[in-house]
Amino acid sequence: MGFAQPNPVSSVALARNRAAVMEELRRLMPRMGEEQRAPLPLGLETIDSHLPDGGLTCGALHEIVPAAESCIAAAFGFIGAALVRLAYPLVFVMPAYALRPYRPHGRLHGHGLNALGLDPARLILVETAHRKETLWAMEEAVRSAAPAAVVGVIDRLDLKSSQRLHLAATDAGMPLFLLRPAPTLESSAAATRWRIGTAKAARDRFGLVTQPRWHLQLERCRNGRPGEWVVEYDHVAHRFSLAAALADFSRARGAGEEAIKQAS
Repeated sequence: MGFAQPNPVSSVALARNRAAVMEELRRLMPRMGEEQRAPLPLGLETIDSHLPDGGLTCGALHEIVPAAESCIAAAFGFIGAALVRLAYPLVFVMPAYALRPYRPHGRLHGHGLNALGLDPARLILVETAHRKETLWAMEEAVRSAAPAAVVGVIDRLDLKSSQRLHLAATDAGMPLFLLRPAPTLESSAAATRWRIGTAKAARDRFGLVTQPRWHLQLERCRNGRPGEWVVEYDHVAHRFSLAAALADFSRARGAGEEAIKQAS
């Protein structure tokens, strides 16, 4: 009896396997309707007025940049808070290699997601080992049109790859959020770029955090306007509001100065 010699999996067979996986995902998860193409507002008029049509474009790539290595959790928190208004499921593509510089802040936490208003049981977590796998997983998840949104993390991204991801998001009418470390920012096709930093949190009389605060900087916005704000997030109502010392000083300096006077 002869035995077949072991051969590496051919690219054709691998492509067929991937196609079968995506077809199964389409079968198991309902396809999102046309309403998914409506802009995604953050629920705060001060910020939404800077965005085209009053919200984040759903069929687009959006870049989220931590202001520092210590701000990775804040960046994930902002993404989670922005996604609360969307339906499920949501896909998170988490490559281990891209998160190494951010340890120990680079892991999703169930209690933290719940606090933002996201049910961890309704999220799909995809772990990858290589940049090529990450790009493939994000693009296939978007093109499947099965999830409501896709979130990915990547260490480096060239212009061509960003154009491919943006085109996939545009075709699907789905938002694709990409967290990128600041030291490796190259030109990209993203519709928006947000730089996320931390701000001193609101605390109760016992010193416990009641509302986290973030420093948001909208660095780039296609068909919109850049801006800068300090916001806080209500865990109960699941919505953003401006913090006491507010501001977009470049566009509302007088209002920001008045708020600081009232808070002092």
